[in-house]
Parts: sequence; C-alpha cells; structure tokens
Amino acid sequence: MKKTLYIFNDGEIKRKDNTIYFETDKNKRYIPIEDISDIFVFGELTLNKSFLTYISQKEILMHFFNYYGYYSGTYYPREHLNSGYMILMQAEHYLDENKRMIIASKFVDGSSQNMLNVIRYYKNRGKDLEDIENAIVSLQEKIPDCEDTNHLMAIEGNMRDMYYKAFDEIIDDEDFTFEKRTRRPPKNELNALISFGNSLLYVLVLSEIYKTHIDPRIGYLHTTNFRRFTLNLDVAEIFKPIIIDRIIFTLIRKNMITKDDFEPDMGGILLKEKGKKTFVEQFDKKLVSTIKHKELGRNVSYRRLIRMELYKLEKHLIGEEKYEPYISRW
Repeated sequence: MKKTLYIFNDGEIKRKDNTIYFETDKNKRYIPIEDISDIFVFGELTLNKSFLTYISQKEILMHFFNYYGYYSGTYYPREHLNSGYMILMQAEHYLDENKRMIIASKFVDGSSQNMLNVIRYYKNRGKDLEDIENAIVSLQEKIPDCEDTNHLMAIEGNMRDMYYKAFDEIIDDEDFTFEKRTRRPPKNELNALISFGNSLLYVLVLSEIYKTHIDPRIGYLHTTNFRRFTLNLDVAEIFKPIIIDRIIFTLIRKNMITKDDFEPDMGGILLKEKGKKTFVEQFDKKLVSTIKHKELGRNVSYRRLIRMELYKLEKHLIGEEKYEPYISRW
C-alpha cells in the first residue's frame, strides 16, 4: 500500500535515477517512488523542474504548509483522469439550484449525523451532553427547509458551534478548553489542534479527488469562485468528526500532546513542530486503520472510505445512483 510522505526537515529533494533522494544537513535518504501516494511538506525544501516532472509522471501531489502549519498550496500535476463529460455534469449540478441543493444538503446532513454519533458515544459513557444533542437535532431538522446554500451554511455553522461546546465536557482538561472557535490565528491550544487537523484533512481529500474523474474546483456547499479548490472542503465536512476530532480526543486523553507543545505566536497560539509530528503520526495511523463496512461486509481503511465517498458522488453526478453520505457508527 502506498503511503503519504511527510517532510518536516529542511533540505533538498530531487530525482536520483528511478527513485527520490532527500538530503538534509544530517543525513541522506533514498525513497522508493512506488511507495509514495502524496507528499506533505512542512519544512523548507529545495527542488527542481526535473523532480516535479518526475512526480508528475508518477501522478503524485505535493502539498505545502507554511511555518504556522497552515496549508499554503499544492503542486497539482496535470489531471490524468478528468473527463469533459464529468466536468459538464459537475457544472450542470452546480448551475441548477435544485440539483446543487440536493448535494449540498447531503454534505451537511452527513456532517451533522457524524457529529451526533460522536456526541452520543460520549453521552453513553456518562458525559452530560443531552442538551447539546437535542440542540443539534433541532437544527438538523431544519436542513430540508433550507432554500439556498447560504442558509445551509448557516445551519451547518450553528450545528458545529453547538458541537464544539461539547468538547470541554468530553475532554475535561483545564489545559484544553474550547471557549469559542477561532482561526488564523487560533487563540488557544484546542483551536490550534482543530485548525491543524482540518488542514491535513482538506489536502488529503484533495489527493483522493485527484485519483477520480471529478474536478476539485467545483464544490456545492462551499461556493465555487476564484478559490482554487472547493469540493475537498465539502467532502471534508463529513469526515472531520470521525477522523480529526477523534484524533484530538486521543492525543489529549493519552497526554501525547500537552500544553508544552504550544507557544504564543502571531497574536495566537502555535503548535510546535514536535506537536505537529505527533499529530501527523496519529493522522497517518488513523488513515490506514480499518473498520467493518456495513454495505461491503468487509474492512476498509479510512483513506479508502474517502475515496469511496467520491465514487458515490461520481455515480450521483452521472445519474447512476443517488448520493448518500457516509455515516459512522459512533
């Protein structure tokens, strides 16, 4: 199975014969290109056109994050699977308001269902979350009545605000309190973890879209505009609660990340490199871990689940099968 290559060290990366060669001040390393699915770059990297041409031939995406852990861009090789027909179908479902709302509503419904399953999991283990559960359910019931995507986005935002209120009860650690959702910069440690984790998920979904016939520039819940990619943001909404949030709960509960892994910066709180590495390690483990898939009757990895979500969307767009989002068991 191919794996994501995560690069934190500064150095030079280049093609060496039929493999990849990475050199830092301290060591040199050969990396078989057949083992790589995509590359996440957190360090300062020197590369050349020969290297980019090589990974393009191998259909490998390269995602770049800045010093603060924010996603800054992707080297996106020429699409090898995109079809004119699929782009037309995507555009048709975007331009037709009714068709767009059907897909966008499914993304919000899937996200809310997965948030509720996380809430119920901890409620069944003695956490006082009934009021939050009821509030999310009440908002969820309004999804079918939304008239446009702006209304849908507002409902989704309100549900997520309620959901995040559960974090203090679930985590129960005075070093990690939620207070309110803050971004760029995150104002506390928990928000820094959420922002970093969500960035990882956005680019992972982008990598998986590249391996399908779908164009990532045409989203449905998030408005398609001059922003480079939007569909990955849509699909990520479904998986945030069951991938990123669960990782965060585990990292804090097991003291794998502590308050010492953060520092003040940019008027907010920054996750240090050691903390980023710990998060990435758990993220990678989560993606290759498997669960029993109810419909297939066999185990599939979380990474495969995301690809399957995109295949379902493809079938919806070409009229083969109505799209239903993946709902976790907890």
